[in-house]
Amino acid sequence: MSKRQFDRRSILLACAGTALGALASAQAGGKTTRIVVGFPPGQATDNVARLVADRLRPVTGETYIVDNKPGQGGSLALGELAKAAPDGSTMMLAHMSALCTNPHMYKRVPYDSLKDFEPIGLVGDLPFVLVCNPGMPFTTVQELIQHAKAHPGELSNASSGNGTVSHLAMEEFKRRAGVIMVHIPYKGSMPGLTDVVAGNVSLALETAAAVKPFVQNGRLRALAAGTSKRLGGELAVPTLSEQGMGDFNTVTWLMLLYPAGTPQSLTQATFGAMSTALRTPEVEQRLVALNCQPRYSTSPDEAMAYLRSQYKTWGEIVKRSGTTLD
Repeated sequence: MSKRQFDRRSILLACAGTALGALASAQAGGKTTRIVVGFPPGQATDNVARLVADRLRPVTGETYIVDNKPGQGGSLALGELAKAAPDGSTMMLAHMSALCTNPHMYKRVPYDSLKDFEPIGLVGDLPFVLVCNPGMPFTTVQELIQHAKAHPGELSNASSGNGTVSHLAMEEFKRRAGVIMVHIPYKGSMPGLTDVVAGNVSLALETAAAVKPFVQNGRLRALAAGTSKRLGGELAVPTLSEQGMGDFNTVTWLMLLYPAGTPQSLTQATFGAMSTALRTPEVEQRLVALNCQPRYSTSPDEAMAYLRSQYKTWGEIVKRSGTTLD
């Protein structure tokens, strides 16, 4: 046994009964922890999960692997997490949609978002940006609203599919603004944005990662960021809130979860490890490079309160939209 291993084991034994001791006990014997992701490799949630896994390793001394389980917008993966043993061997970097919109849209999902999980904490936001074809006669949200009111039903908005955040959030935008636009759903963000670029569709509300290349080369015009504070670079346009939309934000947040029944001491220990691993300038810069805005919970309890609030908010948005999926 190396001196480093000996020192680490001594510390963990000395802290038995504490949060750190709980973490060591749950992952004793070199157990590998899976971080389940409900999307394929290479997508935004997957990229963030791999960064989290990479940064947790040196903090806890344990091994973390990302396990991709795509399907039903993350709901299949959440269903698997709900059935996992509550021993710290499985966690998930969950996407807001799977937790807060899918249960209200699908006839059935294999979990209860408010009963089947122990939130550890938020990791960050995947921001959305409102963009339009550069030929449109408006450059701000208020000009867009004025134009839409003067020409009801003439503008159209693309989304990455029925029931997606880009669809639901845009329906909420139209409700708050009191305007009528034609919704055109696509299978993914790229086909819809391509039609906005071509002038076949007026505008879209999509992720910063998706719209950024088009804004950089001038093929799309950024009108507003859906974040609480402005983004950087070419996307450093005023937020929706700054342009008169009140507290309306459009982001997809990412949250680490354990299955329900996980000991509170273990959840607290993992929260502490996550805070140590992620709250550094280097990691936050890497998150921003992945088009994820760092945002953290103050505690697991606060994360649960936020989940409950968001579940209610998005449930109301889904209900107003009338969206149901099989």
